Amino acid sequence: MIALARRLLALARTPTGRKAVKYSTVSLISIAVAQTVLFLTFGVGRIAPAMECNILATAVATIPSYNLNRRWAWGKGGKSHLWKEVVPFWTISFIGLAFSTGMAGLGAHIAQGAGLPHLWASVVVNVFSLTAYGILWVGKFIVFNQLLFVDRGAPVVAEGDDLPDGRGDRIGLTRQSA
Repeated sequence: MIALARRLLALARTPTGRKAVKYSTVSLISIAVAQTVLFLTFGVGRIAPAMECNILATAVATIPSYNLNRRWAWGKGGKSHLWKEVVPFWTISFIGLAFSTGMAGLGAHIAQGAGLPHLWASVVVNVFSLTAYGILWVGKFIVFNQLLFVDRGAPVVAEGDDLPDGRGDRIGLTRQSA
């Protein structure tokens, strides 16, 4: 167990590991925003059915998610590129939206079939929506890191090469930038 903790700590100190930690933090923030909006609109406010409230929650959470991921997790500055960053990010987000909305609808259907009171049905809807995003989380990191927010001007550092700061790649990760 200690060896695993040391390996994870070593990974978190690499450029890719630092991005993963920041991406995870942004994901937690986005989840908090989306789940709060979903619970307030569906559970408390009852403004629309679960699937419609999930669409609203995802749209609201996607705005800070894009900005935090681009600027903080991947350290990109300047103006966003519409076709290389904005459109792919929103496309990925809406694929997640479709999946989470389907899961929210499934959760609502199951809760209704079980005859749960609205408060407990809301909890089931939130859990199903959250599960969908958990499933998509790893895939999104890979796409963001390898395709979307890549620093195309930085040299590729291959496994075993020294990083620009003089540290060797001791844990076998290949990365695009340091």
